[in-house]
Amino acid sequence: MPVTPTYPGVYIEEIPSGVRTIVGVATSITAFIGTASKGRVNYPVRIQSFGDFERQFGGLWIKSALGYAVQQYFLNGGTDALIIRVASSDATPATASVGGLNLTATSPGKWINETYKAKVTYPSFGPDADNNKVFNLEITQQINPGEDPILVESFRNLSTDPDSPRYVKKVIEEDSTLIDITGNVPENRPAATEAVFNAGTDGANNPSYTDYVGQEGSKTGLYALEKADLFNLLCIPPNTREPGNNVADDAGQALLTAALAYCKKRRAILIIDPPTKWDSTAKVVEDLTSNSNSIINQYRDENAVIYFPRIKAPDLLRENRLEEFPPCGVAAGIMARTDANRGVWKAPAGIEATLSGVRQLSYQLTDGENGQINPLGVNCLRSFPVYGNVVWGARTLEGADQLASEWKYLPVRRLTLFMQESLYRGTQWVVFEPNDEPLWSQIRLNVGAFMNNLFRQGAFQGKTPREAYFVKCDSETTTQNDINLGIVNIVVGFAPLKPAEFVIIKFQQIAGQIAT
Repeated sequence: MPVTPTYPGVYIEEIPSGVRTIVGVATSITAFIGTASKGRVNYPVRIQSFGDFERQFGGLWIKSALGYAVQQYFLNGGTDALIIRVASSDATPATASVGGLNLTATSPGKWINETYKAKVTYPSFGPDADNNKVFNLEITQQINPGEDPILVESFRNLSTDPDSPRYVKKVIEEDSTLIDITGNVPENRPAATEAVFNAGTDGANNPSYTDYVGQEGSKTGLYALEKADLFNLLCIPPNTREPGNNVADDAGQALLTAALAYCKKRRAILIIDPPTKWDSTAKVVEDLTSNSNSIINQYRDENAVIYFPRIKAPDLLRENRLEEFPPCGVAAGIMARTDANRGVWKAPAGIEATLSGVRQLSYQLTDGENGQINPLGVNCLRSFPVYGNVVWGARTLEGADQLASEWKYLPVRRLTLFMQESLYRGTQWVVFEPNDEPLWSQIRLNVGAFMNNLFRQGAFQGKTPREAYFVKCDSETTTQNDINLGIVNIVVGFAPLKPAEFVIIKFQQIAGQIAT
């Protein structure tokens, strides 16, 4: 604040510099939607390793493709994921009644049945030892028969008195990840007994893709991502492991439509798995060129990408026999790995984009077959001697040659989404500032510094900043009428790097010089 001199002497005044550093957002946080054996339902749980997934969602499950996709994501370089567990509408949580205290599992499913116990004990010393309202509650898990159970959660000095700071309902509601208190709490502490959780069910049927979509108003299913601050990639593995089932088949059309619209709203990329009927190049070409009702052609969008063929990897739950899996988790992991090693502007493809944990591909493409489906906007997974299995394509679904889109290439689109999200978040301070040249110059300074940092990292074409990008915010972009309407216009332009998709080496013989 300006200093008001009142006495003779020296005064110190700090003058703001106008510099507001814009920080780039994350580029490869991947959201997964699917079924799991346990875990919180309709809430985006953030995990940063497959170990986190095992602890919170039970790990691999023979009935679900979700765990395999998440495992493949982390195997291929993924570091940050959001998991939304979807459960069948008729799935029920397990319950237990211990000494008159009714407990319910926080999530539905059989995962807690019989193996988890609730036990009530009393404090053995201290001022609460004889208090008839104070007790301890322990949740234990019996992993292997004959072994001692493992203590999973422990709550000391709980009280049945609603006025107590350790009131059982409040403590369990805030601190427990496994159980809730249902019904009325007994007036006095429950009897010192133990009880087994049972009656939890996974539901008669697998969740439908309608359950996956959920409801926007109640923020369930897909729209549970409204509770997440940021995600960049979206993967939706099939709702079962049954052969011939995939989201891109007929049953999942409404889900993919809603998912693509939501990704565009949140500035994210939707990774679509290939339909199960795509078992050869001929089927891919026929579906995309001759079939007027092709599902994939409905999702020709710059925010969608598809990979072909499916992958084969060892299944730990089936004696490590090779099984087919959708490639979305692998593709998302490679994008994350490429972002970390090279930057979001580098195409997540090439000899560096090796498929870790993938033993085979379900279909071996030749160069000629690759040349048939690449111009249709389908990214190929290829197998080469020495290099192994790699991603060999970097186009969006709007990257078909016939569409002639400016968003043909995936790295260009992802870089643009990254800049949009970063600048959206980094310019919030502009709102309600006086709309005149001092503000415009600050905007040019801060946005220009962000763009120059990207230029120095090699994100744009051009030898100089002038050739690579521009930031414009002045009286030309913001007229007096805009000022009167409360609008400030910022124009940002950049020269994107496009991948060297076709490398042409030309050879020519040089005739020997003839002496004259």
